[in-house]
Amino acid sequence: MKIVRVTYTTRQEYAATNQENIKQVMTDLQHLAHPGISYNACLNPDGKTFVHTAFFKTEEDQKVLAGVASFQQFQEQLKASGPEVPPKQELLTLVGWSNNIFN
Repeated sequence: MKIVRVTYTTRQEYAATNQENIKQVMTDLQHLAHPGISYNACLNPDGKTFVHTAFFKTEEDQKVLAGVASFQQFQEQLKASGPEVPPKQELLTLVGWSNNIFN
């Protein structure tokens, strides 16, 4: 399993657009229903700092996410928006989980 967390801060005026782009990615992932991807995005109380956490069963599953058109568009627009704090990627190790995310 691979776990990736990405944290960044948008400019305030871009935060709403970023949320809409994330919602489109999530809709597309729900329709794709790929069993090796569990992905969430959260917004901090400041209204402009986002935390994405993706769980991939295999390396190939991460490539599936990267190939989703709305995910590519989300990344391109975020980069073009000039975030206050650019995305920082961290690889995490799972210690425990309350349910089995990959049945």
